[in-house]
Amino acid sequence: MSQKTLHLVSLGCTKNLVDSEVMLGRLSDYILTDDSANADVIIVNTCGFIEAAKEESLSTILNLHEQRKSDSLLVMSGCLSERYKKELQEQLPEVDIFTGVGDYDKIDQMINAKKSIYSPEVFLADENSSRVVTGSNYHAYIKIAEGCNQSCSFCAIPHFKGKLHSRTLSSIVKEVTNLAAKGFWDFSFISQDSSSYGRDIGFKDGLIDLIDAVEAIEGVKSARILYLYPSTTSFNLIDKIADSNTFQTYYDMPIQHSDDNMLKTMKRGFGEEKTKSLLDYMKSKPKAFIRTTFIVGHPGESDEAFNRLLQYCNEFGFDRFNVFEYSNEESTSAYNMEQIPAKVIAQRAKKLGDAASSMTTLSLSKLVGTSISVAIDGESSEHEYLLSARPLSWAVEIDGEILINDTSDLSITYGAVYEARVTELVGDKLLATLIKKL
Repeated sequence: MSQKTLHLVSLGCTKNLVDSEVMLGRLSDYILTDDSANADVIIVNTCGFIEAAKEESLSTILNLHEQRKSDSLLVMSGCLSERYKKELQEQLPEVDIFTGVGDYDKIDQMINAKKSIYSPEVFLADENSSRVVTGSNYHAYIKIAEGCNQSCSFCAIPHFKGKLHSRTLSSIVKEVTNLAAKGFWDFSFISQDSSSYGRDIGFKDGLIDLIDAVEAIEGVKSARILYLYPSTTSFNLIDKIADSNTFQTYYDMPIQHSDDNMLKTMKRGFGEEKTKSLLDYMKSKPKAFIRTTFIVGHPGESDEAFNRLLQYCNEFGFDRFNVFEYSNEESTSAYNMEQIPAKVIAQRAKKLGDAASSMTTLSLSKLVGTSISVAIDGESSEHEYLLSARPLSWAVEIDGEILINDTSDLSITYGAVYEARVTELVGDKLLATLIKKL
């Protein structure tokens, strides 16, 4: 009897990716295939955060259904499936099995029984979860918590993910230790609100304890923390990250806006003065890399408020920032507020997006002529004679790549670290020469 095949699509954030990797671990008897048309099982782990993500999830489901063979199973999991479980089960006969965010570790049982399952609790992977790390032979994401205690006006996540639920520190340490023993040495720690980690289990500033614990694990060379929240990020944590020999001086703190009235309208917990003081303190740290996210077009955003945001983005000098158009989501407190016209939102997003591109170019240009540590990821998609590399100070995928056009005749090992000298910026790509293996 031939082995069955599996095609899995993971949409949305890296937190979703970890859950997808757990499903791959539970289905390790299947052969993974890129050929969805002939796969025996097709799984789409959906995102339900904003309208664009919902549309992508639904179109992916329908497109895969049109192409699949008649005796295959189509499974819909994840946030969108959880958020609209009743409606989707009624309106999507194309899907054979539905599940939400509570049963990733039961995916094999669901497929064997051809039965949908929705548990009331949100699943949180631990050191005992079967998991197949994807996309890298040296880097892994570690989910440290699920849910969120914040009440941002625009966000529906707490509605279907619930309150903050942190893993124990010992559980995290065991998982990282196990992965380090398998050769993984670079880690990104993630959750909805990472700077709140541990508050539900007795920690005052849990990330400081986490940093101490991870630094003591043999084999861990590099790490970073993603998704800090302004009102739960302390100055002590900023110091701890900057002083660490293992954790990169990387600050990923989505602030969503810079105008005081808008921050209050968005229910962000911190006003303009405190938020900016945190960012200024981060910026004072040597070799700090600062990433953030902004939402434009939230109800109540005046022209004056937007222009203040645009001016701040141009002046502060973020290394990277993402721009999202406001998405009006039911079950949020902003849902019934007076909405800003879509045309105005799009215009504002374009202006801020242009500023983001300019700031990225400026950040990249500062690296020209410097020597940095990079991990070699493989052959670049730009050209077969170029290698794709990532500075350790950048996050995986989201911050881009550096192209190596001169290896100095060094032997190349994918997943290894090299010292490289950045020689020039061509368009939005940095070119570099390898100096030595580290």
